[in-house]
Amino acid sequence: MTDDSPRPQQPGEPGAQPNPSWSPSWRPAGWNQPSGGSPPSAGWSAQGAASPPTTPIGLPPSGAAEPRRGKPIAGAVVLSLIVALVAGGVGGAVGYQFASHGGGVVSALDLPVPDALPAANVPNGSVEQVAQRVTPSVVQLRVHGSRVAAEGSGIVLSADGLILTNNHVVEPAANGGDVAAVLQDGRSVPVQIVGRAPSFDLAVVRAQGVSGLTPAQLGSSSNVRVGQEVVAIGSPLGLSGTVTSGIISALDRPVRAGGEGSGQDTVLDALQTDAAINPGNSGGPLADMQGRVIGINSAIASLGFGGQAGSIGLGFAIPIDQARRIANELVHTGQATQALLGVTVPAGQPEDNAAVVQQVTPGGAAAAAGIKPGDMITKVDDRLIDSGDALIAAIRSHPPGSRATLTVKNSGGDTRQVQVTLGSQEVGAR
Repeated sequence: MTDDSPRPQQPGEPGAQPNPSWSPSWRPAGWNQPSGGSPPSAGWSAQGAASPPTTPIGLPPSGAAEPRRGKPIAGAVVLSLIVALVAGGVGGAVGYQFASHGGGVVSALDLPVPDALPAANVPNGSVEQVAQRVTPSVVQLRVHGSRVAAEGSGIVLSADGLILTNNHVVEPAANGGDVAAVLQDGRSVPVQIVGRAPSFDLAVVRAQGVSGLTPAQLGSSSNVRVGQEVVAIGSPLGLSGTVTSGIISALDRPVRAGGEGSGQDTVLDALQTDAAINPGNSGGPLADMQGRVIGINSAIASLGFGGQAGSIGLGFAIPIDQARRIANELVHTGQATQALLGVTVPAGQPEDNAAVVQQVTPGGAAAAAGIKPGDMITKVDDRLIDSGDALIAAIRSHPPGSRATLTVKNSGGDTRQVQVTLGSQEVGAR
């Protein structure tokens, strides 16, 4: 399968023409360039309390004397006393403040400072609690390559320094350069690249000579829902430890994001969020409200005027289920694999409400299932496919060797379903 089709030039690339329109462009979110240089090629870059129990009170028998209501009266006296004491206390305090200021007007500046909320009282599931749990597991990455200096973020995987980040964050140093991690205690330590998977925009690095780091808790992206609250943490614009919040605004979003010099596009099967993500956030965690990492922040949408635009409320994260598999392969072998269908499809945005097959690789999974050039793939399992990018993202979300059901329509309009066993392709790099 040729899944990495040539992509259109993006604003800011050599030879690209300015785009005066307001159509979005997609950019990697990891690039903050303090010392200049070109960014990577832009791609898809109070509950109410229950009523207390009541006791019915009947009327007295005819001719009977009205019972004395001593207890309610005593209760009223006690209540009056409490109110008087409270009012007296307030009045006394105000009187004291008034007297101490020579009879002047008391302002908010004169009142005592309230006690701070103890950390133990932070509400469960709050943004504050998520920040306390996740921030110790996030590092800032500073990259110096032969042509560019950049900054991004990373997620601690192990106490001895394994860190997960985006490929486009560390790629400038892959062929000569250096990477440093700034830890939560302020130390800057050198980092060695363990392995990279450019087509997934993922990389694993190791901080040198460290111990006792706090690994992040990885969750699952399989049950993420549109509308659920999330928190993004990272180093946007070089500002480490920055916390933003929002919701998941879409699932299964095909997004193109590529690193400079990678020689291929990266099609992400992304989670979309409106949590503010800016250059420098790339490689940092997108966490649920239990503090579990559900995505790797990787790209943002901009309005296409060139340069590094900021957040417009459209950010994209790699689902953690996919990132976990790739990271495991990189840690253990230094390489990664991706599922392969064995077709060539056009790049770009939805045009035919399907992925139109241009070529079929002999001996590949598609050829074995009887797929031919001109066929239109409209579904992968239950997922609708409306473009070539959507097909690539859907296939790459599967592990190699897994089975998938494709809905295929031929040029005559006849629709059929076919079972495919996906092939495997090595995509790792050092």
